[in-house]
Amino acid sequence: MNMWPPFAFAGIRVTELDDNFRHARVELASSLLTRNYVGTQFGGSLSSMSDPFWMFLVMRSLGSDYIVWDQAAEIRFIRPGRGRLHVTFDVTDELLDELREAAEGGEKVLRWLESDILDESGEVVAQVRRQLYVRLKKRVTEAVPVPA
Repeated sequence: MNMWPPFAFAGIRVTELDDNFRHARVELASSLLTRNYVGTQFGGSLSSMSDPFWMFLVMRSLGSDYIVWDQAAEIRFIRPGRGRLHVTFDVTDELLDELREAAEGGEKVLRWLESDILDESGEVVAQVRRQLYVRLKKRVTEAVPVPA
């Protein structure tokens, strides 16, 4: 993922990714390329560093029977981001159980997930919310007649 152009050129690095895809840590370096006009981290980079992770981790954790998409996003800037920033994502058994139960009838599920972007001292720089769309894939249960 670190070679993916939107991350590679934006100073975004995945520094932790569990083998079971239940935890990730993402960092944003501070450089001339990542700072805005007033010298703090560019807000678009803060949003980008959280972009695919809830979707990606939940998709991998639920498995191929589910469709998972990002549906919406919100970001609230708390304080100026200076220096190296990081955000973590943890997919819990409780979250996965809740999504499976809500989607078991085939209906779509919309679920907001939140993350705090922190600076090096652990202060919250921004709060990011991502809304996931989750649905159980439709299965063909009846035999489809083959034309003669």
